[in-house]
Amino acid sequence: MTVYEEITSVSQWKDILEQSNKEPILVFKHSTTCPVSAHAYGEFSSFDSPIKTFLVKVIESRAVSNEVGTDLGIKHESPQAFLISNGKAVWNASHWKITKKDLTKAVESF
Repeated sequence: MTVYEEITSVSQWKDILEQSNKEPILVFKHSTTCPVSAHAYGEFSSFDSPIKTFLVKVIESRAVSNEVGTDLGIKHESPQAFLISNGKAVWNASHWKITKKDLTKAVESF
């Protein structure tokens, strides 16, 4: 089961993005009102991540969610997952493409 840290402020996000210059990180953007996002959250939560993992609740932390999209240059969707290294998304997926299998493959292939 994935242990993650929730990102709740833009300054916290900026620190985490900076951290990706030292080691890859995984970020999951989750809509707490969306059934598709609930399914993806289940996949994300059951994935045993070997790297640091973070969660952004898109409704509760809208400013953070927007900043993630801006900083990575990727249009917002939710649910959405990003593997980030050196401040850039080296892999991302959304909706039904967020699976335990795909998360594992992305992290292992990096």
